[in-house]
Amino acid sequence: MNVLTLISHLIDYPTQALCDEQSLIRRLIQEDDSLNTVDKEAIDQFIVSRMQMPLLDWQSDYDALFERGRSLSLLLFEHLHGESRDRGQAMIDLMTQYKQAGLAIGVRELPDHIPLFLEFLSTQGEKNARLWLQDVSHILALLQVRLVERENDYACLFTALVNLAKAEIDFNDLIKQVKGEVRDDTPEAIDKVWEEEMVTFGAEANSTACGTSNHKPSDNQRRDQEVPIHLMDPILKNTDGDSITSSTKKNNATKTAGGH
Repeated sequence: MNVLTLISHLIDYPTQALCDEQSLIRRLIQEDDSLNTVDKEAIDQFIVSRMQMPLLDWQSDYDALFERGRSLSLLLFEHLHGESRDRGQAMIDLMTQYKQAGLAIGVRELPDHIPLFLEFLSTQGEKNARLWLQDVSHILALLQVRLVERENDYACLFTALVNLAKAEIDFNDLIKQVKGEVRDDTPEAIDKVWEEEMVTFGAEANSTACGTSNHKPSDNQRRDQEVPIHLMDPILKNTDGDSITSSTKKNNATKTAGGH
């Protein structure tokens, strides 16, 4: 799914290099066969609207949206484990999946950063990529609903991802959940959330950077291989840190990227 690379860059931190490719990105989105017409139009409007903004304004808006509080974190395991020890093991498991696929990432990059995760999926073939997306669809759908609740146009990118996954999501349940949440991006809420010490991983524990310079897999990346998909149990965390049962309906208890 080459479209995942495009969506990855659009979700990642905005740069001038991205804006310079506006025409190309819009054309590739329109030519992609995996997106439906509604998603194509929404993403096109997003691109035009965002790239008309002064870049510094877009970057400031991005920081306010994704870097304040945890409800819109772009780290997948943030929504499952918060800063618990379980998150560390989940990171190790995902790194193992990357290594088995022949993908090497920088020591400063967190493997569950959604733009990086999408770049990886874009190399795995359509069937495998869809299975991976289905495995995290409950998180993508939750982010989608939270962005819709805030009337933010980034929602269209997550809507497209959920549609590409072709997962069964109980959106009524998610909408009720989100309507009952208290915003966690106010100064008071941020102070409360970050009272606990950050959990760090690996030799570069002092760095929390996700890395945005280059997510492209190395030349020895193996494509379309069979990769077992069992990243996470479908349990989400709300903004108060309580467990929430996923609204995703799994068709199989165990999935493999090869369909076995």
